[in-house]
Amino acid sequence: MQVTTRRFGELDVPNDKLITMARPLLGFEKLKSFCMIESDDMAPFLWLQSTDDPEVAFIIVNPRLFYPDYKIEVNRAEVAELSIDDVHKVETYVIVTIPTESTKVSVNLQGPILVNTENNLARQLVMVNSEYGIKHFILDEVPDVREPEGVEASRQEELTPA
Repeated sequence: MQVTTRRFGELDVPNDKLITMARPLLGFEKLKSFCMIESDDMAPFLWLQSTDDPEVAFIIVNPRLFYPDYKIEVNRAEVAELSIDDVHKVETYVIVTIPTESTKVSVNLQGPILVNTENNLARQLVMVNSEYGIKHFILDEVPDVREPEGVEASRQEELTPA
C-alpha cells in the first residue's frame, strides 16, 4: 500500500504491516488505519502514522523502557475486541508528548495502545481507576548520565582543604 505522509513522504507499507484500530484513538475517531515507522535516530521511539490522514502521526514508545513495573488491567471485552489468542503476541505502547520545553517530555500511561501482532488489530485503553495519569515526565525516570553517582561527593572531597 502506498502511504503519503507529511514527515516521511511516500511510503510503501506492506499490507501485513498495516494496523487497524478496533476502536479509534480518542479524539481521532475517523482514523482507522495506521502503520509504525522506525527511525534509527529516534530509537527507542516509533512513529504511529495514520494511513488515512498524512498529517497525523504520533510518537510512541514501549512504556516498560521507562517504567519497568508498568502494569495494565484490561477487561475481557477489551481483549475480545483484539481477538487475542496469545498474550505474548500483544505489544504495549504509549503516546509521547514533546512540548516546546524538551525537558518536559511526557507519556500517557493512562491511555496505552495495545497491538495484537498476530492480526494487527489495535486499541487504545482508558484506565479510569488507575494509579497512572496522562502526563508522566520520562526524563525524571532516566538516570542523570552527566553526573555519575558519587562524583559530586568525590569532588567535594577534592575541594575540601586538609
